[in-house]
Amino acid sequence: MNAFALRMPDHLMEQAREASEQENTSINQLLVALVAEGLGHRRAVLEMRRRAAKGDPEAALHILNNVVPDVAPDEGDELKDDSDRSPDFSV
Repeated sequence: MNAFALRMPDHLMEQAREASEQENTSINQLLVALVAEGLGHRRAVLEMRRRAAKGDPEAALHILNNVVPDVAPDEGDELKDDSDRSPDFSV
């Protein structure tokens, strides 16, 4: 395990102290958990961007407009307002 000296603005350190007290954990454990969560989020966003770059919007719109059957939604899945409008998936 590595040690790393972290310089942090006073207001963030105070928030970290308060959060660690609320979570009944050390500031170190809290910060490690937050860094891990942030890195996981970043990894997920980068993966979504990578996958989106491979997508074909025209093909997706073709499927939505021509292949997917136009059926009524299941009970409970109806749109709340403007439920009589069909979505327009054209570009």
